[in-house]
Amino acid sequence: QVQLVESGGGVVQAGGSLRLSCAASGRTFSTYAMGWFRQAPGKEREFVASISWGGGSRDYVDSVKGRFTISRDNAKNTLYLQMNSLKPEDTAVYYCAADPKITSPLRAGLRLVGEYDVWGQGTQVTVSS
Repeated sequence: QVQLVESGGGVVQAGGSLRLSCAASGRTFSTYAMGWFRQAPGKEREFVASISWGGGSRDYVDSVKGRFTISRDNAKNTLYLQMNSLKPEDTAVYYCAADPKITSPLRAGLRLVGEYDVWGQGTQVTVSS
C-alpha cells in the first residue's frame, strides 16, 4: 500500500505560482494513476487534475486548464502540481490521491473522489487578492 505526503503549499498573491509535491512511499507508485483534489471551506472536495501511470495521459477540470500542470517522476516516487496564474478562488486544501482501480497504464485517474483509495493529509494553498 502506498502512503502519500503533500508539501509546497503556502500563501501567494493573485497571479503568483506554487508547485505542490506529493511524495509516495512504497515500490508500487509507478503502477497507480494519481490525482489532485482540493477542498475549500464549506465546500465538497473536488477534482483538479489526474495523470496516468507513465504520465502520458492527463485530465484537468476546466477551471484550471492552461494554468495548472500535473506531472510525475516515477524514479523519485513523486507527483507534482505546478500552479500558475493563481486566483483567490484557488484557495483550498490540496490533496493528492492514488487510484489503484485503473489497470491500464494509458488512462488518467477518474474525477470521482470515491475512486481513490489512498489520500495524503493535504497542504493549504491561500491566494490573496
